[in-house]
Amino acid sequence: MMEGNTAKKLKVGIKEETNSKLSLKRVLAYASTDTAGNLLYCTLTSFIMYFYTDVFGISIASAGLILLIARIFDALDAPIWGLVIDHTRTKWGKNRPYWLWLSIPFGLMVFLAFLAPDLSTSAKFTYALITYILAGVVYTGIGTPITAILPNLTNNSTERVRLNSWRSNGGMIGYLITASFTLPLVEFFGKGNDKLGFQVTVGIYAVIAIALLLFAFAGTKEINTKSIKSIPIKQSLGAVKGNWPWITLVLAFIFYWLGNTARTSTVIYYSEYNLGNKNLASILNGLVVFQMVSITILPFIVKRFLKTHTQIIGFAIAAIGQIIIAFAGSNVSMVICGWVVASLGTGIAVTLPFAMLSDTVDFGEWKTGIRASGFLTAIGSSFCIKLGSGLGSFIPSIIMEKAGYVANVTQSAASLAAIKFCFTWLPAIFFVVGAIIMLNYIKYEKNEANVRNQLS
Repeated sequence: MMEGNTAKKLKVGIKEETNSKLSLKRVLAYASTDTAGNLLYCTLTSFIMYFYTDVFGISIASAGLILLIARIFDALDAPIWGLVIDHTRTKWGKNRPYWLWLSIPFGLMVFLAFLAPDLSTSAKFTYALITYILAGVVYTGIGTPITAILPNLTNNSTERVRLNSWRSNGGMIGYLITASFTLPLVEFFGKGNDKLGFQVTVGIYAVIAIALLLFAFAGTKEINTKSIKSIPIKQSLGAVKGNWPWITLVLAFIFYWLGNTARTSTVIYYSEYNLGNKNLASILNGLVVFQMVSITILPFIVKRFLKTHTQIIGFAIAAIGQIIIAFAGSNVSMVICGWVVASLGTGIAVTLPFAMLSDTVDFGEWKTGIRASGFLTAIGSSFCIKLGSGLGSFIPSIIMEKAGYVANVTQSAASLAAIKFCFTWLPAIFFVVGAIIMLNYIKYEKNEANVRNQLS
């Protein structure tokens, strides 16, 4: 009788937990994680190649090599962080503690990456390589829990989408700040000394990011942590076996980050050398605010369409926007129009996969009996972001180097053509490939209700 009452109370608790709506404080606290992450990491990915070549004095070939080596490290640290999180058990939960423990190291390492000390050519390469790798490693420790914690914040699928939309808008605020204000702030604080300008600007960003991560730690709460046990490494690796929706989503998300980083890392080159207006880069980056429009309406869209179809639409709109820019020539108005269209598409394509990763964690548990949320989301989020953003900068650097790009000089016709290709057509190609990959996800999404019912 007592066992029956216990089971009944457990079912009632699960039902209330599944149907409950999270408070605004918890939603904002979760959203602040991506604000902090994007404020620093998007500064790193968007401006580091330009900083290396045009400020720190590293050749574009060396800058590309740094990005490539860092991606090799990323292939190792993301799974490791996922395994570490799956083996973490504290009174605060599995994921939240890392926002407390790594907030200051995160801000410090990104700041050091933009410090640019006066060194020899070889020492500059070594310093840039070490600081860039360490900044990426610590970011993975911050970013992995952001996605891994989502299945443990609520069992309600609708709330997960809501949380993820708020988180994405929080991330967009962080990205909007760095995209719109970094170059003006560098000019304001540096007064012609870009090295000093970057140091002060990134230092301010670091302080803000640390405060936001501490707020996120204090304002969120993980559920069911007592029932979650440490998972052996072999089992975590086994959670990937047969999890085809996860594999599909990972591949598609990598191509999103390849496309998005290719466009954001080359916009400053295109603005300065092809259009002759360096400040246009800040204007275009500021217009990324249009991503917030598609992010905000995303929960309403997924109520009417399959998440797979919505993701494909996002990829398609982003590709169309890039093609518009390719045909715009020197018409700045058309460039702006294409950038806005592409931003509406990337707003969808960057947001939805994070919520869908939670669904693939459910699928993995249903398929294998293993709920390796830390490992699966580490690969599905942080690894995809870092691999895609790293290669998204590395590939353009190689193309531009082969075409003869030299910093701070009048570019040749071949160099200008390479910059244009990297800024327009290359991202469009990546987005189209991502959309094609997503076609494989449809059959798995149609089985999600059955998966959740059986898990319940």
